[in-house]
Amino acid sequence: MNQYLTYMHLLTPLHTGGSTNEGNLMGIAREVHTEFPYLPASSLRGKIRSTIESQDELKEMAGTFFGQKIKDGQQPTEGEVWFADATLLFFPIASLSHHLVWITCPLWLDRWSRWIAGDSSEIQAFIKKCSAYFKQKDKDISAILSFPKEDLYLQTAFLKSANLVYENLQPVQDQLESLTQGSSLLSALFDKLIILPNEDCAALVEIGLQREVRVALEEDSKTVKGGSFRSEEAIPPEAVLFFPWGEKSSKSDTTIVRESLQTQLSQPTQFGGLEGLGRGWASLKTVSHQKG
Repeated sequence: MNQYLTYMHLLTPLHTGGSTNEGNLMGIAREVHTEFPYLPASSLRGKIRSTIESQDELKEMAGTFFGQKIKDGQQPTEGEVWFADATLLFFPIASLSHHLVWITCPLWLDRWSRWIAGDSSEIQAFIKKCSAYFKQKDKDISAILSFPKEDLYLQTAFLKSANLVYENLQPVQDQLESLTQGSSLLSALFDKLIILPNEDCAALVEIGLQREVRVALEEDSKTVKGGSFRSEEAIPPEAVLFFPWGEKSSKSDTTIVRESLQTQLSQPTQFGGLEGLGRGWASLKTVSHQKG
């Protein structure tokens, strides 16, 4: 089985469609156990499949590769490819002192490390070191920085330099070299990265989600229609997510579809809802993650 890891750098806000639509809030999909936003594998698979099937010469072969759908009373068939959910790796946060920074946490790094190629022992040791910092009872460590420590003013949070620690993130950076290449913004990621405890990261993500209020207007008076007010949530641009996927051995010749899939997952693609508003554009980079 060939296995891969695809990174998504959001170019525009991502509205994933949601498990929460309470009142006038159009929520986004969230993990049940953490409340972190994510992009469901079903959305990924559906978008990628529809894009490939839109090519007439690949439509029939794509049915074999992705699996036949329920049709004319026949049972669906198992495909030759699988996708996992896309989850957060780095999340952008506004900073009064540093303009824009990215945050992550041991949970996100640990999830990611399970899928990277080769020996991940160095990264696992680094993650354990980060977690140990936050568990020290004699020191109140608020965050681990990739840059020299100084008072840090984040969106709704103030971190004193005395409670910060600098760490060399080279083990993580080495694995993500392909992600940061070719992007002037992401190339600065490891100069502006903050590792937070899982709980604090969750709180800042909740605050940092993009929320837009929308209303509909009466055509004649241009006044707000009754009951038209709504608020939409989205993961902000510059966030980085990742998702593992893999190809099973083929019983038929689906080489052309497999090549098309590799091409699709290495170029900008639009995911999620509100496509007409330009939501969900992401730059994709795919690397092999065969375990050695």
